[in-house]
Amino acid sequence: MATLVERIAARIPELGVKLAYGESRIVGGEEIMPVSFVGYGFGAGEGTGTPNGQEVSGSGGGGGGVSIPVGAYLRRGGRLVFRPNPIALLVFGLPVVTALGVGVAAVVRAAR
Repeated sequence: MATLVERIAARIPELGVKLAYGESRIVGGEEIMPVSFVGYGFGAGEGTGTPNGQEVSGSGGGGGGVSIPVGAYLRRGGRLVFRPNPIALLVFGLPVVTALGVGVAAVVRAAR
């Protein structure tokens, strides 16, 4: 099991940027490069024990990830322009703004 986890961990640094930025393509005469928020995690474990006097052992692992499109870079007339995905910005932005607001309110209350 450890060798599988080690192999996955060794590949993560090289995958980071490749997962967040897609390959550029020509769409409607414009060059675009998609951009995503990427998050992933992995875990593994193993153990042994002697329940009821019988020695047993086990191991397991798992992982998962998510990729959410946040926008795309467009090349227009030699300029690089970022076009956000408004739905993804709302989904990510609203919780961040809410948390910041609650945090600022708590600091203001504590300062009084």
